Amino acid sequence: MKILFKNIKELIQVRDEELTFISGSEMNVLPTIKNAFLLIEDSLILDFGPMDSLAEVSVDKEIDLTGKMILPCWCDSHTHIVYVGNREGEFADRIKGLTYQEIAESGGGILNSAKKLQAATEDEIYNQSKHRLEEVMQLGTGAVEIKSGYGLTVDAELKMLRVIKKLKENYPIEVKASFLGAHAIPSEFKENKEGYLSLLIDEIMPIIQEENLADYVDVFCEKGYFTVADTERILVAGKKYGLVPKIHVNQFNSIGGVEVGVKNQALSVDHLEVMEEEDFEILKGTSTMPVALPGCSHFLSIPYTPARKMIDAGLPIALATDYNPGSSPSGNMNFVVSEACVKMKMTPEEAINAATINGAYAMGLESKLGSITKGKIANLIITKEIASYAFIPYSFGAPQIDKVIIRGKEIV
Repeated sequence: MKILFKNIKELIQVRDEELTFISGSEMNVLPTIKNAFLLIEDSLILDFGPMDSLAEVSVDKEIDLTGKMILPCWCDSHTHIVYVGNREGEFADRIKGLTYQEIAESGGGILNSAKKLQAATEDEIYNQSKHRLEEVMQLGTGAVEIKSGYGLTVDAELKMLRVIKKLKENYPIEVKASFLGAHAIPSEFKENKEGYLSLLIDEIMPIIQEENLADYVDVFCEKGYFTVADTERILVAGKKYGLVPKIHVNQFNSIGGVEVGVKNQALSVDHLEVMEEEDFEILKGTSTMPVALPGCSHFLSIPYTPARKMIDAGLPIALATDYNPGSSPSGNMNFVVSEACVKMKMTPEEAINAATINGAYAMGLESKLGSITKGKIANLIITKEIASYAFIPYSFGAPQIDKVIIRGKEIV
């Protein structure tokens, strides 16, 4: 089907040239066309431009968007939306004064989610997770990365990855899977971390490769979880099984995770709430994307990724939700874009770039998504009637979305 959107108030994130990601001062440049048209055919972007350049064209459907804008769907490169149950009790505990680490040490946190997931069937996990995926699609997300890591046993980790694969098969949204078996050390391996690392590498990774269950390998590189040496061992092993590195680093401490990520050609290093000067220098000139997760900082009341300093230093940055039951129970990328502007001092242009083209890069999808470009997939947000695109982060409590188009079809 060929659809023409006409009289678009502003067509946002227009890119003619091939682009991988945007860094430094370029992040403050957001190309747009005012009073524009956009032509899509089936699932792809066919053409676009100013209305006065629109030639007569035969289409199946015309849609007048007077007063409304179009931008590419959000690309959320870091989530944990496959899980069972919630952890609102821990939320109350934090309000009473317990820290994230104290809750984890008392059996809460990741181990709490793992216990619930291990007891659930694959169908139960799928039926809970699909509602979260539908929710984020309605909020404008057109690509999502989903991690395992709440299984922490061979069977449970594979259950999670098979659920992610089923979601990918059953929904039009682009889904990428990460194997995050190194999310926490199970209680039964508390005195035998070496045994758990061997289980991840020798027992689970071969099955992942055989069943094509993941794109990436991930590690929670943090004090009390996995050391830099542990991280490197897992990343190197993952690459042997065809898994590209993506790692959690610098959430609470800078312990060398950024360096080991760059050394192992990690596609992204995520969190980065705590950044030392050497971390900035290590990232400069690399192909590793720094990913900020402001929803986590908001929910845990921890520092925000120093995005302003990173961009001013010439670095790129992507934004993601970290949607998970313990530290960021929201998949709303609209809120993430707002938080980036309000709390991280990013401009609306920088935040939109970080949540679209740079987010696509952090999932290896920059050639397919993240911009209004001929030949890319037609994943589109149609806004309500708004004065400017800055109104999207400004109105943090009310997403300014009229319709979401994924692969050329409206999501209902």
